[in-house]
Amino acid sequence: MDFTKDHIDIRDAISKLCTQFDGGYWQRCDRENKYPAEFVTALTKEGYLSALIPSKYGGSGLPLSAGAAILEEIHKSGGNAGACHAQMYTMGTILRHGSEEQKSKYLPKISSGELRLQAFGVTEPSSGSDTTSLNTTAKFDGENYIINGQKVWTSRAEHSDLLLLLARTTPIEEVQRRTEGLSVFLVDIRKLIGKSLTIKPIRTMMNHSTTELFFENMPVAPENMIGEIDSGFRYILSGMNAERILVAAECIGDAKWFIEKARNYATERVVFNRPIGQNQGIQFPIARAYSKMRAAELMLRWAAGLFDQGQNPGEEANLAKLLCSEASWKAAETCMQTFGGFGFAEEYDVERKYREAQLYQVAPISTNLILSYLSEHVLDLPRSY
Repeated sequence: MDFTKDHIDIRDAISKLCTQFDGGYWQRCDRENKYPAEFVTALTKEGYLSALIPSKYGGSGLPLSAGAAILEEIHKSGGNAGACHAQMYTMGTILRHGSEEQKSKYLPKISSGELRLQAFGVTEPSSGSDTTSLNTTAKFDGENYIINGQKVWTSRAEHSDLLLLLARTTPIEEVQRRTEGLSVFLVDIRKLIGKSLTIKPIRTMMNHSTTELFFENMPVAPENMIGEIDSGFRYILSGMNAERILVAAECIGDAKWFIEKARNYATERVVFNRPIGQNQGIQFPIARAYSKMRAAELMLRWAAGLFDQGQNPGEEANLAKLLCSEASWKAAETCMQTFGGFGFAEEYDVERKYREAQLYQVAPISTNLILSYLSEHVLDLPRSY
């Protein structure tokens, strides 16, 4: 695996684009709980959100590692790609399992920005991370699938035209394995909102545009089902691995931002007639945060490389998410300690990024679930749940 091909041109271009959206821009969005529409429009216009879509459908046809580079650089520049990253990790489900008719119908419009695919409806209030226990149902009435149920933590639904939705098409008591009986739908929600679909915003500690969805007899045409009926859980797994790799890249970007911010402040801040960075009590935590970041970065590159080779690297994707999120949080805490009281002031931007970095300890998959996965599927320990 060649780590020297690191999409340098893409990284440089993203870094340049992000200079248009400085800390002040993100602070205003955060303060007003506002969706960063201008930023998302700029990324769309330059083709970065269609990077993983094949060129025959208007995209760039780049590998997942290129998508990871894009998201990493956004976070390294002090931004937050959470407003748009779903458009990348949902691509795997459509590209690998969607029909040619579905790809031809939707992907060119997603590439051009005419349509936004930013919402992924999986988690439910009653089941949480136990995806196979979800209660949202899709029953065929002879003409359409009728969706009833509820989703939670479905981010960007208010700013999306399309929704990738997982629902149960066969009751759990009628299948041999819990992972069976689930199907994936690509839903155009524009004409459904306010009728059979209700979107309720959830205010959180960071500006993440997350929502709760309520489906009441929502009709979805059978041609909007991706792949075969009852096989949806398997289809979204590859998308989940892509999501974990891409989120891990964002964590590395955050870690780099925190480390650079801490290093610069430690060099410039003078207390007791000397820069605080001269003290090993300041130096060593920054150096340790850097070492954790570099080690986690290697696992990220490895996982992305395996995915680009056509593999479905469950172990490596989970390890990348685990290690990169921990590296990001270590860097966040180090940066906050370096800044001291000034780290809590909005103008330095540390407190915003600090709040955002906390999210990846629990999402898109919690640390404990990753450890359970590694225990059971990698180390062959008894299943704990």
